[in-house]
Amino acid sequence: MTKPTISPSQNSLIDANRDRSTFSGHGASRGASGYIDPFDTVEPYEHLAKRGDMLAISPPPEGFADFTIGCAWDNRHVMDKSFFGKLLKRTYKTNVDMDLGCLFELQDGHVGALQAFGNLYGALDRPPFIKLSQDDRTGDATGDDEILTISGINWSKIKRMVIYTYIYSGADDFFEVRPQIQIQIPNQTPMLVTLGAKHVDTDICAIAGLENVRNGIKLTNHTEYFHGHLEMDRAFGFGLEWDDGQKDGAPPPHKSRD
Repeated sequence: MTKPTISPSQNSLIDANRDRSTFSGHGASRGASGYIDPFDTVEPYEHLAKRGDMLAISPPPEGFADFTIGCAWDNRHVMDKSFFGKLLKRTYKTNVDMDLGCLFELQDGHVGALQAFGNLYGALDRPPFIKLSQDDRTGDATGDDEILTISGINWSKIKRMVIYTYIYSGADDFFEVRPQIQIQIPNQTPMLVTLGAKHVDTDICAIAGLENVRNGIKLTNHTEYFHGHLEMDRAFGFGLEWDDGQKDGAPPPHKSRD
């Protein structure tokens, strides 16, 4: 992959955009079990169903507690690509390998990304004050596969985030598995962000954005599709540098923008 021409002082994400082998069997096993059909549930949810839908959350007087962002999907409707499968429009259940990541910008200008690919997990008690749970490669653990946890006490230090998902195996189309972002903020109604359009032949979907507005949270359904991390990065103006690399490579230090 060709590197973008950017300032050397901008963040470099080595080891973050090459291997497309099977990534996390655990994700394949947990995606559907956590999927929520917003039109068939008795639980109250704020649902951002269309691209451009927005929701504002005011900060409580004591500030936010830690909150989480998770990804779920429905793996029961993957299209059978065989001749007769296409002819009869058959679908089947399959193991889909999908993972969660985010681009972030802090108030002091630091920019970066978190994702299991490249071992970019972050931290809650130091910048970026966002932590991605470790990727479970065995599929034996219980609970959710990957969750982003945001430090509520440090939310004021975070300027914005873009939450994205990417498919490694098991499906050719995001719309087949209908991924959704689930945001859980203590003492708030849970929020769902679902895809607002159909698109094929892309690797990454930027599903949602979180923006710090006067220390509150502005949540936006982006539903934008990209062929790679670099294309997505340029669309949202984070200015990172993406190189080919290996999954197990050590992440570089974060650097602030000039």
